[in-house]
Amino acid sequence: MSTTRPYSPGDRGPEPSGASGTSAQGPPAQGASSGGSGEGAAPGRGRQVRRLSFEDESGVVPLARDFTRQALYAWGWLPAATADHRAAAEDVLLVVSELVTNACLHAEGPQELRIACDNKVLRIEVADRGAGQPAPRTPHRAGRPGGHGMFIVQRLCLDWGVVRTPGVAGKTVWAELGAPA
Repeated sequence: MSTTRPYSPGDRGPEPSGASGTSAQGPPAQGASSGGSGEGAAPGRGRQVRRLSFEDESGVVPLARDFTRQALYAWGWLPAATADHRAAAEDVLLVVSELVTNACLHAEGPQELRIACDNKVLRIEVADRGAGQPAPRTPHRAGRPGGHGMFIVQRLCLDWGVVRTPGVAGKTVWAELGAPA
């Protein structure tokens, strides 16, 4: 389901630190950071957050995948114990690739990748400077090259949407996937 809600439906409500779902601490001067409660903790304990800045970076899609893969290892999603866990981790990596690629193709490139995980949901956020509104191409034409990114995101995710901050250029495209049981 496509939405512009800053958070997924249900009883969670907005995150205390704002719509981004990141911890209150800011990113370091360069590159990646991790933070939030439960950093480095065993899976299933509290909210864990990782951030990656793309400032002055090239090759951002593989960089984003590698960063996400490292987070999945740190959070116990990888190495996968079962085929279902492996599929869940591969879905996360695919969604990250699609969101970062869309920012590259349609929004002047990504600014930051944020990944947050709690007991039930992994949230991916890609901030960019673009003004456009991502949407799955309709009708979806499976046999044609290109135009499948948001369709894939829609199919794999529990929910996804766009957050805009008034008076600030750009947007944050977010997607949420269920954590493996």
